[in-house]
Amino acid sequence: MIIVTGGAGFIGSAFVWKLNQEGIEDIIIVDCLGKTDKWKNLVNLRFTDYIHKDDFLEMLCEDCVPFAPQAVVHMGACSSTTERDADYLWHNNNVYTTRLAQWAINRSIRFIYASSAATYGDGTKGFSDDHSNIAKLKPINMYGYSKQVFDLRMLKNSWEDKIAGIKFFNVFGPNEYHKEDMTSVIYKAFQQIRKTGKVKLFKSYKPDYADGGQMRDFVYVKDCVNVLWWLLQNPDVNGIFNLGTGKARTWNDLIGAVFAALGKKPDIEYIEMPEGLRNQYQYFTEAQMAKLKAAGCPVAFSALEESVRDYVCNYLQQADQYLGG
Repeated sequence: MIIVTGGAGFIGSAFVWKLNQEGIEDIIIVDCLGKTDKWKNLVNLRFTDYIHKDDFLEMLCEDCVPFAPQAVVHMGACSSTTERDADYLWHNNNVYTTRLAQWAINRSIRFIYASSAATYGDGTKGFSDDHSNIAKLKPINMYGYSKQVFDLRMLKNSWEDKIAGIKFFNVFGPNEYHKEDMTSVIYKAFQQIRKTGKVKLFKSYKPDYADGGQMRDFVYVKDCVNVLWWLLQNPDVNGIFNLGTGKARTWNDLIGAVFAALGKKPDIEYIEMPEGLRNQYQYFTEAQMAKLKAAGCPVAFSALEESVRDYVCNYLQQADQYLGG
């Protein structure tokens, strides 16, 4: 049995799909469906049961979890970079993770959790996932800080040889539709092209970057879940690892790939960035991937154009946009 928290969410449901591909169906999904459409991510998947995240936390606190899983893959978190409720983020992304990690460690259960590239802040401290660099990082939003706090707790408690943390960079792909403002620019661009024939991107406010020339490490969710699967199969690999392609690309490259997948000529309009966002905007992110490679991870990352084409043609343009089935 494997517990996947956030199992109805974007990366979590994609990982359940990967487990199904590997013939695994004894899966407990922990999440909070609420009034969202996340439930649609579950329709094509095969799993044993669903438990609300609050009920599961109560089980942990009362030490009455009624099963003994082989592993816990903890993808559950508030992933909104614009969430302003710091107490909610602290409890949901830090306290919950701490209790779950301690429970798993005490029972020698494999524990893999989601950190974030948002911990790197504006990038001035670099993008090294070396443990000696973690304490130097200065996140620029509360979401990033909530992830940073647990990374630091992991190291302070000397858990780095017991559990694995993943700093996800800019992940995109099927099953993200429910994330609203936090959906990838690819998803938003597809909707804009369908409605207006053009895509709007923020202007640059730094002379070193042309409009649309800001750069991100975009990584396909299918590649991400392949890495998670490898970590599940290699429980002796622990610590904090970056997860991106290791190659930053521009927003213009990304949007060009969307237009190409649709067989259309690019039409981009550059618009003003909201003033409140300008001081928190990352102009460059690129995962340093040497550490994961040195650990023996064999996953080869797809080219951006290939990943975008798969996402657009095989999901966004289809009636059933969800993984599985």
